[in-house]
Amino acid sequence: MSELKPKTMKESQVTMIELVLPNDTNILNNLLGGRLMHWMDIAAAMAASRHCHTVCVTAEVDDLSFHEPIRLGNIVSLRASVNRAFNTSMEIGVKVEVEDFTTGEIKHSNSAYFTFVSIDSKTGKKIPVPQVIPETDEEKKWYDDALTRRTQRLNKKHGIFHN
Repeated sequence: MSELKPKTMKESQVTMIELVLPNDTNILNNLLGGRLMHWMDIAAAMAASRHCHTVCVTAEVDDLSFHEPIRLGNIVSLRASVNRAFNTSMEIGVKVEVEDFTTGEIKHSNSAYFTFVSIDSKTGKKIPVPQVIPETDEEKKWYDDALTRRTQRLNKKHGIFHN
């Protein structure tokens, strides 16, 4: 197998923009949570695939937080970034901001961390992913925090809990 060339976070970052239409909302004219999760998964998948140039699949989602309601007519901006790569998996952070186009006000609405796995499309087996090179102080924090979250995920999976 050829050597995997590390990539900066900027090389695989994705920004996706959506407009909340009537078909996307509940009876209160707020964006359906499932629709937002769908959009977030798509943004994360694009960042993962851009990072690896392979098929990448969702393995886990954690820390999905809803801070602000998203209303009919709002503009939704989803930014996905590969925070850290491990062996065959990577953590992608997705941040959602909502804009009220009538006022121009932008608010942080939602965030989540996705774990994606790189798959060989011919064999269906997991394959190694390129490492991530954090450049800015903010990216270095995302990179370090991703290892902490991964350790917590693995401990939870194996029934190891720490206070």
